[in-house]
Amino acid sequence: MWFSENWNKIRWGTIVFSFFTISFILWNTYAFFQKFKEEERIKVENFALAQKELGNIIDLNGDISDFPLKIVQSNTTTPMIIEDYEGHFQSKNIDQIHAKDTIYLRKLSLQYKKINTPIEIKYEGRVLSTIYYGNSSVLNKLKYYPLAFILIIVLFCFVVFFFYRSSKIATQNKLWSGMAKETAHQIGTPLSSLIGWTQLIKSEDYNNSYVSEIEKDIERLKTITNRFSKIGSLPVLKANDIVGVAKNTLTYLKDRSSKHIHFDILLPRKKIMVQLNDELFSWTIENLVKNGIDAMKGRGAIQILIDENDTEAILQVSDSGVGIEKKAFRTVFEPGYTTKKRGWGLGLSLSKRIIHDYHKGKIKILKSELNKGTTIEVRIKKSHV
Repeated sequence: MWFSENWNKIRWGTIVFSFFTISFILWNTYAFFQKFKEEERIKVENFALAQKELGNIIDLNGDISDFPLKIVQSNTTTPMIIEDYEGHFQSKNIDQIHAKDTIYLRKLSLQYKKINTPIEIKYEGRVLSTIYYGNSSVLNKLKYYPLAFILIIVLFCFVVFFFYRSSKIATQNKLWSGMAKETAHQIGTPLSSLIGWTQLIKSEDYNNSYVSEIEKDIERLKTITNRFSKIGSLPVLKANDIVGVAKNTLTYLKDRSSKHIHFDILLPRKKIMVQLNDELFSWTIENLVKNGIDAMKGRGAIQILIDENDTEAILQVSDSGVGIEKKAFRTVFEPGYTTKKRGWGLGLSLSKRIIHDYHKGKIKILKSELNKGTTIEVRIKKSHV
């Protein structure tokens, strides 16, 4: 139970933890690469220092002695090219085929110069030689490790994406699996009313008002059928009066709600035209009102207000129920979320789908206080037609 309730937090926590873990490894690999590179430079600098301190090894002709190469005999990994002041080249840890090719060594020294800053060997202010050095084979391999980890991160993102997509599909499947129950619940209300009206007709003399109410419930059943037929396909939106649609829906709901529910309906007298599918929008109003009645446990006040600004029509449904914790403001719109023992948690999720996906509007918890009530707000752009 705890795991399912906190699944979303656990999922995102795992993603964030994995991201920071990979980032930490990537950063440490980079730091190790820089440290290793620094150590290789120290080796070459030690060679240069030895050359400087042992200036007396220079021949009288000014040629560079073989001694510098002997100093670095122990270094079998760092490739180096030593150019003297006359432009002659010596090399270390470079394949024998190119070791005596002056043109190749010159080109390679220019490449090394771009990789690492050359080290000059000076004696009494005079530059005797310049050392160009590259990266060892180990360092060359190590520098590709960050790229490998970046590839891992990309693959990880793909895995997260497909995981999230699978989770989304599973959530949608959960929504549709509960649809049958919701359908039965929707149809049950007018059917129960029809049965009651039928019993009255049988027990009393014929009354036209009874027949009229029965016809209303039959039309209601037709409306419910049309609602579910539109789920899964893109509904047709037409310029419609949101005030008129709300008024018709609220009239039906008010007549069939408990006398312990007080309806405070605040509708403007003028029309407010929006691109609307009246059957689906009516369903949204019904879901919001029924959700408020459930939150009040069948006793309290429901306020329905419609207003407008320059660009939007605004619907607000307020109840005097138990309220919603702030941390659950978004969760309540997820399929399956419910605080009722026998609820399927579909009302608000369907409302969000209708408003957000079909009408390109917005729906949110405007405000809520525990044990004082909740206000849900819907905004839809006005029609210019």
